[in-house]
Parts: sequence; structure tokens; C-alpha cells
Amino acid sequence: MNIKHYLNLLLSLLTAAILNTACIKDMNLYKEKEDENSKEEGKEDNIDKEESFYLYPFDKEIQNATTSLIIRTNKPIDATRIQTEIPILKYNKQWLLMLTQDDCQQSSYCRTWAAINGKPISSSKLYPDPTENNPDRQIDYYYHAVQLKKEDLPPTIIPAGKSLGSTDGTGNEVRFAFTAAIWPEKEMMTQKITVTPGFTKNYYRFYRGGSLVWDDVSEILNYGSGIAFHDVEVENVKDPGSILDHFNIAQTIIQDKLSGRGCKTLAEPNGNKTYIEAANQYASIQTITAQTQANDIYPFKVTNDLHKVVQNRYFNENPNEFKQLIQKEIDKFHPKERKGIHIGVHNTDDNWIKLLTWINNTYGKDGDDSVWFPCLEEYYEYNYYRIHGTTMVEQIDPSTLKLTINLPSGQYFYYPSITVNLYGISLDNIASIEADDIVTGLSYANFEEGMMVNIDCRKYLTEHAEKFIEQYEKDKSNQSNKADALYFVNILKESNTKMNLLDRLK
Repeated sequence: MNIKHYLNLLLSLLTAAILNTACIKDMNLYKEKEDENSKEEGKEDNIDKEESFYLYPFDKEIQNATTSLIIRTNKPIDATRIQTEIPILKYNKQWLLMLTQDDCQQSSYCRTWAAINGKPISSSKLYPDPTENNPDRQIDYYYHAVQLKKEDLPPTIIPAGKSLGSTDGTGNEVRFAFTAAIWPEKEMMTQKITVTPGFTKNYYRFYRGGSLVWDDVSEILNYGSGIAFHDVEVENVKDPGSILDHFNIAQTIIQDKLSGRGCKTLAEPNGNKTYIEAANQYASIQTITAQTQANDIYPFKVTNDLHKVVQNRYFNENPNEFKQLIQKEIDKFHPKERKGIHIGVHNTDDNWIKLLTWINNTYGKDGDDSVWFPCLEEYYEYNYYRIHGTTMVEQIDPSTLKLTINLPSGQYFYYPSITVNLYGISLDNIASIEADDIVTGLSYANFEEGMMVNIDCRKYLTEHAEKFIEQYEKDKSNQSNKADALYFVNILKESNTKMNLLDRLK
């Protein structure tokens, strides 16, 4: 080896070592500061083991639900004159909006999720955080679920406000939902979080972490949002076989951490089509979103179940660009001609919170109530039910009808909830509607030349609502927790159980 070649090789190795050290140092900065903070306080994470985060029992969710409703009328109704349909969009909404947040970002929880669910928001406003080498430094702060639970929040917190959503067409709130891309193999998802309420000597514990942690993801799922595969810990990102192997590894971790819940969604990372190639070989991934070489979705023109279809999403760092895109689509096109708008984002800040609030105030429950804003998982499932499900009305006697609904499930389905339109009968004709035990949530109202019925077959919806009541009962001064409890109780069908739960919230 000549001296020139040797020197070049040495320089390359040195450069790589420096870069690698810098990356490691950057990744470990959060942990180092957390450790330092814990040491100064003489304590580590102070959440008791018995206070671990509740997670809906996804592994026990109903599959292939078949249910019947008995509709009693106040006059004879001819069943042959009633037409049924599962509408294109749930709750008969006029346009579809979705959002995926990439890279397992901590802001998915303390900003996006928090804003949607009326929780304190970790503002992106910069706060003085001087160091010896940089006395003028300012940074933004973040928090995790365990810190919110113990009311240990950064000094820049935006107080809890109203939740953001639309309605189910009968007056009940339906909160917006989004998709959080997670990184199951990433060590940072299992980090221990320092919780020291009232400690103000420093705010190291609110530095931006390397990722969400599993408690954050549990809360995101409990409130109806979804998850997606994204990056996996593979050495060769151009090898579909290796990526496929790591999908299996990541899926095992997800199911272990999330009460048996599996993941069926991929948010393509970094425009890398090899991930899509691997996803097409992996049966568990059923729906995909990407920002290039993907299909725009026009919901009212969809005639298939979208299985393995790569759905287009748009990235733009400026949320105001999406405001203009939404306004253009709404103002220019008839509802049946509108394109579904799917927003892609990495880190969210206060401007993104303003966008979500604007959507709520303009097109949501505090506006014209025209938008359906589900996570990608729910949209895929609902469209699957629309394509493969069946609805049928039978005559029991002149004043009694039986509506039977069949919802065939795919793997890892967790949203057994649909809207059914009944044309030829109105609310004025209804004496009562009785649901069987499969239906846990029920609401109905007039719609066009008939009526709409929303059914929810989630198996543990009542127990889920009770968990939120118990959370409120621990601190009845927390109005945000009371709003959560009311939100989940109001989804339930009318029953003595529901009345008793509401009584606990008076």
C-alpha cells in the first residue's frame, strides 16, 4: 500500500469515527441529561407499578361481527320499500382528511394527540435554556404520557382547551384521529422517563427525546388514533428480504407492548420503494401510504377494498399550504368529485396545532361538520366493510323490522364500527330500536329521505368508558378527564349501564 493510499484510508476511518461519535453523542444527549437530572433529585421514574398505563384489550377484539337490530315502528312499514347502504364515508361526511406523522416523533403525543384530545400542549415556543458555552441558547420542550399523568409539565405548556373533531351526524362528538409511525426496534421507545413535579432547577427531562415511548403509544391508541410501520433496524435498506425479516421482528415487539395489537399499515420512509416491495410480500401489511408513485384517493369513486393499494400523501413544512389545499378542494369540487387529502408531517409545532384547530372550527364540530378525519387504519377498515359487508332488512310483523349487518374482518382489524343508511323510513316512524349484545355503541337520526344508524361493535367499549370514569374520579377537578369520560360514555348504546355511568359523572 502506498503512503498516499494509506493516508486517505486513515482519513476516511477517522472521519467515520468522528461522525459516528457525533451521532451517538446526539442520540445520548437526552439520556445523559435525564440521568443527570435524576441524580440531582435523588430519584428516578416515580410512577408506581400499579399505576401502569391501561391499554384496551386489542387481542380480544371481536372479529367478523354479525349483529341484528330490532326496529319497532309506530305504524306498519313495508320492509320491501326500505333500501339500505353503507355510505361512502362514515357518518355521511362530505370529504375525507387524514394525517400521518412519521419518524416516531415525540410531538405526535405532546402536540398532535394533545391538541386533538383537549390536553395541555407542549408549545414549540422557545424558552431560555442557557449553557456554559451558549448562555443565549433557547429551545422548545416536550413531555411524555407519564409526565402528563403526574402533572409534571414544561414551563411553556399551553393549558388544556377544547377537543377537536366532528360529530357522528346525531350530535355525538367524534374526535379527529391520526396515524403515528412508530419504530418498535428503537431502544429509545423503552427509555425510563424522569418525573419530578415542581422541580425547576433545570428542565432536562423535557428535552426532545429520541422517540415516542410505549406509554405514549398506548394513550394514542386508547383515544382512537392508529399506528404504522416506518423505518426498521436493517443494515441494507435496499434489501427487501432483510426489511421483511425486520417487519416480523417489529410486529412481534408491537404485539408484546400493545396488548396483542398488530400493525397492518406502512408509512413509507424516506421515499424508499424497497419498503413497499417488502410490504407487498408481508401479508400483515394491508394498506400503505407514500409521497411518490402513489394513488390519489377519490373516496366517492373507490370501488375496491384498497388492499395493498399505495395511497398518496402530501408533505409540506408549512401547514398553511394544506389550509389552501383544503379550501381549494372544498370550494372547487362537488363532494362526489373531491379528492381525499392525506397530510404527511414529521415534527409538529404550534402552527400545526393552529391548522388542526382551524379544521375543527371550519369543517368540524364547531364548523359545518362536513369532514371525516380518521386514521388510515380506520379508513381502510371502513371501506373494507363497505365493499365486503352486507346489510339486510326483514319483516318480522307489520310494525317490526329486523336489520342484520355482517362485517367480515381482515387481520388486525380494530374498528368494527359503521354507518348504515335506511331509505324509506324516518325517525318519525320509530318507536324504538333494540340492539343485541354485539352492538355496544348505537346512535341514529334522520338523513335525507330516510335515516342513518351508527353502530359500534367494539367488544369492550363499556369497560373502556369505565376506565376513563375511574381516571376522572381520582381527581374531579380535572375537567379534561371529565370530558374524556363523557366522550366515551356517549358512544354507548342507551341502557341502564350507560345511565349509571353518566350518574357517576354528575
